[in-house]
Amino acid sequence: MNAAQIKAQLKHPVLDCDGHWWEAMPVLVDYVRDVAGAEIAAKVAASRRGSDTGWYAATPAERMARRLRRPDVQWPTPGDTRDKATAMLPGLLAERLPELGIDFAVVYGTVGLGLPGQAKAELRQAACRAYNRMVAELFGPHAYRLTPAAAIPMYTPDEAIAELDHAVTELGLKAIMLRGPTRRDIPQSNASGYYFDSLGLDSPHDFDPFWARCVELGVAVTNHGGSRDWADRASVTNFTYNHIGHFAQNGHVFAKGLFLGGVTRRFPKLNFGLLEGGVGWAVNLMCDLIGHWEKLNPAAVRQHRHPSNTDVAELRRLFQHYGAEPVRRRLDDILASSLQMEPQDMILDDYGQTGVENKGDIVELFRRSFYFGCEADDPLTAWAFDERMGAKLKAVFSSDIGHWDVARMDEVLPEAFELVEKGLLTEGDFRDFAFANAVHLHGEMNPAFFAGTALEAAAAAELTGPFRG
Repeated sequence: MNAAQIKAQLKHPVLDCDGHWWEAMPVLVDYVRDVAGAEIAAKVAASRRGSDTGWYAATPAERMARRLRRPDVQWPTPGDTRDKATAMLPGLLAERLPELGIDFAVVYGTVGLGLPGQAKAELRQAACRAYNRMVAELFGPHAYRLTPAAAIPMYTPDEAIAELDHAVTELGLKAIMLRGPTRRDIPQSNASGYYFDSLGLDSPHDFDPFWARCVELGVAVTNHGGSRDWADRASVTNFTYNHIGHFAQNGHVFAKGLFLGGVTRRFPKLNFGLLEGGVGWAVNLMCDLIGHWEKLNPAAVRQHRHPSNTDVAELRRLFQHYGAEPVRRRLDDILASSLQMEPQDMILDDYGQTGVENKGDIVELFRRSFYFGCEADDPLTAWAFDERMGAKLKAVFSSDIGHWDVARMDEVLPEAFELVEKGLLTEGDFRDFAFANAVHLHGEMNPAFFAGTALEAAAAAELTGPFRG
């Protein structure tokens, strides 16, 4: 079935939780110039040109010698003329959305995805401020069908709150986008060391004021960061090697830090959307969190692993009886080292900040707070709705229109609906996936999120009725 046929038989709207547009760089640079002046605008423009052109300009030998990372896929915009224009023009996208079988879309940038990760503060802050002004103006006339996500830099809580306030209270934007884990240098390292700050656990900054401000302003935190520039994704020649799983890896680090750092416990009303990585990694993470808690919670440690449970005399007897001569010869040293690896009265609780007391608490905290963006061609979306995996998770439909992996925009909804046609999802599951879950992601935070849009009545009914998710 084509998009029109599928849409005609659905009893619910379709909400795209993660569409994309392609920004015209000359226009973005103009907005940067208005915000920060010509010098900063020139630096932002130059920063967007560097690595890709360097790879293509180098010889194969130079690429290997310098370990130049293979950059983005060639020709990343749609080749079809109308689709290419649709990806770049909000007005055309809004006009075509019903043709694609989509009633409303939250739209993320392409260049905009990388702006919050710019290492230089003056460029990062100017670029995000300019980007947000640009999308507010260009998408404003099309609010009935589209709403853009503001780019929020997260290097410090102060800069994050400043841009959040500007985007929401001054520009009127309703959705925000983070890059998640933030690279930070280690000052004491002698080897140019760095790490990725999850923003929730062991961060050098307290981001609780930012999370609190999101709750106050009624905005869900949606994360659209990748990890293709991380150390384990550095193929010189193969983009696919660098690309596969990189959104999932970023989301895994971000969600794990938020959960173990207690953010989901301290802010029970804050929704987090983890986009474009699918849900397979999330099922794995939830199961791993449960499995580790079963073995590492303080009661289990005391019962099964605490050194005080060891009968030293019996242990000595067993070593003397069964140990080979080289073992018996060093028996005193062996016993001393095995029984004194850590203070016997110290039990470290990795889950102390979460407040969980049982497996059910873990499931509740995890599934309540997180929503997972799944693209149309991802069959593992079905795992989110299979309670045999441990619990139903909240998957949200993400078209990714405008990017290279969507060959034709009018094929996205049919591809997603194949999950129903193949028996992997029920029609009720598909309703949650393509509509209800995303309504709750944003609408629980801000009941007026869909006011004045094509979804106003349907979203209001969903938010006041029973939620299956």
